[in-house]
Amino acid sequence: MTLVLATQAPGEPEIFASPQGEGPSAGIPVAFVRLSRCNLACLWCDTPYTWHFDGDARPHRSGETFPRHPNQIALDEAEVAARVAAFGRDRLVITGGEPLMQGAQLARMLEHLPGMAVEIETNGTVAPQPALDARVTQYNVSPKLAHSGNAAELALKPHMLARWATDERAFFKFVIARPGDVDEVRALVSAHQIPPDRVYLMPEGTDSETLRDRLDWLAPLAKAEGWRITDRLHIHLFGDTRGT
Repeated sequence: MTLVLATQAPGEPEIFASPQGEGPSAGIPVAFVRLSRCNLACLWCDTPYTWHFDGDARPHRSGETFPRHPNQIALDEAEVAARVAAFGRDRLVITGGEPLMQGAQLARMLEHLPGMAVEIETNGTVAPQPALDARVTQYNVSPKLAHSGNAAELALKPHMLARWATDERAFFKFVIARPGDVDEVRALVSAHQIPPDRVYLMPEGTDSETLRDRLDWLAPLAKAEGWRITDRLHIHLFGDTRGT
């Protein structure tokens, strides 16, 4: 069986080692696997090459679409695991795209990596497959707010938000582009009783200047609510590039 991955370069799967750039594990050296395909379409998505393929009419602010063949690759689950193990890390971050769309394949892949801590970055709309869920150490759940361009009925499913709110492994990472976005977060946190110590606000941006400018006004807003903030460390270190 195979997993469908994004690529760093044509024919080269996006499997790499780097510091985790966001959320509660920021700064930890980890291995990454980036999967292809997504059930949502964020206007500001910084990895559109994982889903915005030629012929996909869903909007993205760049207007660019990507040929599928050089940007997507299928690999045997055991080979993915072997490439991850070769980095010698004890923690794996699985990102995308939307990783939980390939839950059964991920569960089989992780059978080859016993004892490894596993983080999954998800938009929070897809329930984890039970065998996979049993192996996950941490979920980084990023519900998509109105500014993402996704319809609320697709991006903010009440039963799923309630599910994540009761899972102590799930941390909520909200992407913030303007101060008014915090009002939407406040409503979601209240409606679904999300514990404040598991709420992170993260500035939207793919360059250091934009991130720093937004952190200037975001930090006091988070402080007022008792929430945490997270930067995007990998952007400062490497820029907006694949394999970082």
